[in-house]
Amino acid sequence: MARYTGPKNRIARRFGVNIFGRSRNPLLHKPNPPGMHGAKRKKKSDFGVQLDEQQKLRAVYGMIGRGQLIKYYQGALRIQTATPLAFMQALECRLDNIVYRLKFAPTIFAAQQLVSHGHVLVNGKKVDRRSFQVRPGMTVAIKTKSQNMPVVKQTIESHREVPGYMELTPERFEGRLLILPEIDQIPLVLPINIPLICEFLAHAS
Repeated sequence: MARYTGPKNRIARRFGVNIFGRSRNPLLHKPNPPGMHGAKRKKKSDFGVQLDEQQKLRAVYGMIGRGQLIKYYQGALRIQTATPLAFMQALECRLDNIVYRLKFAPTIFAAQQLVSHGHVLVNGKKVDRRSFQVRPGMTVAIKTKSQNMPVVKQTIESHREVPGYMELTPERFEGRLLILPEIDQIPLVLPINIPLICEFLAHAS
């Protein structure tokens, strides 16, 4: 699976939120939108709004591909629950996202690296696939040899909160997904219209 290497800060400024949680971000010093004097933009079409919502969601989960979003949407259609909810639960339960939520990494991109480089265990076994689906009751941990990595130690001691549907045991560098979350429990860094994205993906699939 290809890793996103594009302009992260530009995306953050576009939506006016430090969406990736990076310490070096132009939003910290330039809160206005990109463009001369932060000029107001023209009103977007319905299609443009849908594209923006999709881009926000992709960014929150580490710039995953549009093809992957379509696959998650198609999978959600087969589950006997509300499609937007099933869709978001699948995204939220990706292993790289769980690693980020459990404070093993400072950003979603750092979490993707930890997983890809083999530093993460699921139920005691190494899993290096970022899209691996974590199910309730599974234990996610950092390998013993990797627990002294500065990025891991500093982040796990940070004040960032762990969502209520997860449980962290920091002294053991491990955590668990307790239950599948409801949409309003997922700590998104900016408002995202999930039903609108599902409607958009329905036409694309």
